[in-house]
Amino acid sequence: MKSIKNLSLFFFFLFAVSNVNAQKLKAFGSSIEKEIGPLKKRVPYLDVTSYLGHASPGTESEIKDGKKFYYIYLWIPALTTELGLRMISPAGNSKTKNPIIGAGYNENKNSKDFFDTYITLERSSVFSKSGIAGAANANWTTLKKNDDSGEMPKQPSGRKYNSLLRYKSQAGDPLKALSRGLYRIGFTTYKKGEVSGTFLAQLGSPVKLPGVVMSNTIEGLLEQMN
Repeated sequence: MKSIKNLSLFFFFLFAVSNVNAQKLKAFGSSIEKEIGPLKKRVPYLDVTSYLGHASPGTESEIKDGKKFYYIYLWIPALTTELGLRMISPAGNSKTKNPIIGAGYNENKNSKDFFDTYITLERSSVFSKSGIAGAANANWTTLKKNDDSGEMPKQPSGRKYNSLLRYKSQAGDPLKALSRGLYRIGFTTYKKGEVSGTFLAQLGSPVKLPGVVMSNTIEGLLEQMN
């Protein structure tokens, strides 16, 4: 009987460790691959901006297609050839360098709540800082979206429901080119319902982008830029 109990504890320990390790992020790799011996590995993004936030019912930005969407607004200060975006929930003990702390994160950072992430990367028709104040009337173009990514670690549920996308600039179309301007990260869950839990969102670029600003409101974005 004792041996069965010990065995049960052993498997519980393995399960707990696997769940802790599941949320550890590796370097954020770009679409560029490099051959190292017989293997191909993604070249890490040179510039990564991290945002730690919290989503809760009643604080969504809008309801779109029956889903509660939350937005993180971005100011991209210069041209880049590619942007990568990834999100994990819960944020857990993710070690990040100089993260931007979003509203509600510090008060809920110990929460065990998490959600099945679904992300979009969108750019607006605003190309100058002077136009940001009127962004409520801007047109938005969805560049790319992702639900589940096999590259991302498992959530505590044991399922790979975290998200990752990479988008390459399309120079022939101003609204699909990754030039200076106002962007936003949209996130919700795959299924319709409430979004609740902490998250870590990371934006990656193959070139340095000094001056990237992120906020869950336009007002907050302008405040940081001023």
